[in-house]
Amino acid sequence: MTITTLTTMSTKGHHRSNGVESTAGGESSRRGFSRRGLLLGAGVGGAGVAVAAGVGNALGWSDTEQEVRTVSYGSETVPFYGARQAGIETPAQAHAVLVALDLRDPGNADSIRRLLRLLTDDASRLTAGLPALADTEPELADHPASMTVTFGFGRRLIGTLNPSATPAWLKDLPDFEIDDLDPALCGGDLLLQICGDNPLSLAHARRMMLKSARSEARPRWIQNGFRPARGAQQQGSSMRNLFGQVDETVQPERGGDGNEFAVWGHPPQGSSSSLTPWVQGGTSLVIRRIQMDMDGWDELSRSGKESSVGRDLSVGAPLTGTREHEDPDFEATSALGFPVIEGFAHIRRAHPVKPEEQILRRGYNYDNPPSGDGISDSGLIFMSYQADVERQFLPIQRRLAEGDRLNEWTTPIGSAVFAVPPGCQPGGFIGDFLN
Repeated sequence: MTITTLTTMSTKGHHRSNGVESTAGGESSRRGFSRRGLLLGAGVGGAGVAVAAGVGNALGWSDTEQEVRTVSYGSETVPFYGARQAGIETPAQAHAVLVALDLRDPGNADSIRRLLRLLTDDASRLTAGLPALADTEPELADHPASMTVTFGFGRRLIGTLNPSATPAWLKDLPDFEIDDLDPALCGGDLLLQICGDNPLSLAHARRMMLKSARSEARPRWIQNGFRPARGAQQQGSSMRNLFGQVDETVQPERGGDGNEFAVWGHPPQGSSSSLTPWVQGGTSLVIRRIQMDMDGWDELSRSGKESSVGRDLSVGAPLTGTREHEDPDFEATSALGFPVIEGFAHIRRAHPVKPEEQILRRGYNYDNPPSGDGISDSGLIFMSYQADVERQFLPIQRRLAEGDRLNEWTTPIGSAVFAVPPGCQPGGFIGDFLN
């Protein structure tokens, strides 16, 4: 994904954005306009000019250093418009806010289109470092830090706009014996996946988009997650979950034939494997909120933890190798004749059996204040993108549910499936192809 950087400028005493001036105290001439009138009467507005404050001279930086630091850290943007949505193949940012919404009038197509148009406009502005229309705290939008907003559609939403476009796999996952699902953490008509490296700008974006949505939709659930902070590890490295495991080692080839097949349904030339995308430029998203028994995991020896996962905890290598991305040898045996990677090990259960059993993992850790006598309420917001949930995700999930040793310390408590529509072009909105 191409990363572009906004240039910035400031004027003394005034804040200028999208051609509208306001005083430093925040009194804006925008207050005389109706947001809905601007958007729905004249269509979605275009992008304007981002404004950001400079870096203080008190730190002793030269003018050149100030310019470089101001532009390079926090001002990075990811293009919103395009044939495919950002936030899927985009390198995972440090923070995520997932917002699932329920439609207030799910059978009203006009209401849904108004909502999608408003939210598309918000997303296009906020990801570019620009305030949303009628934004009362425009300065909070100045540092998007690679923010992306990715939309996911539930079955009711697509069924209202264009029933014939509803993919067969867009439904609740089957019940698994390992599940203990909380309905308050499941489902939804519309998902907003907001990711970025600046939690302040994410909090602002969430509030702006919820304000825009409140007449047409209500929050069903909101989940916050995190990965290593930017700069804490080399870009592209696998993250660790809160069990200390190196996570997301096995991925399709990023940006190559692997992702084109697994995420977008386009097999490599000459391949006999086939997947059919529900729409060109679209994919699917599965979200599973997995609670981790940190206290129980603590009681396990290091060798017990490694045998449960099938990997060395220090570097993430399979127990039959020395490097993280080395292929595991499931036939290898110990001196006593036992499998080195046991049958219940997580990596054996998750290993693809068929070529199409590939998914793009993009998960986030969560860590909430504990309740009662516990000392942790932690886990993983597992997220995976794939062209076809039934042919790619479900076979893996069934094997994990039937015999993964990690099930002793993990419990899925939330679950949702969304169809991820294509991107859109300036002047359009996410989902406009369903008209």
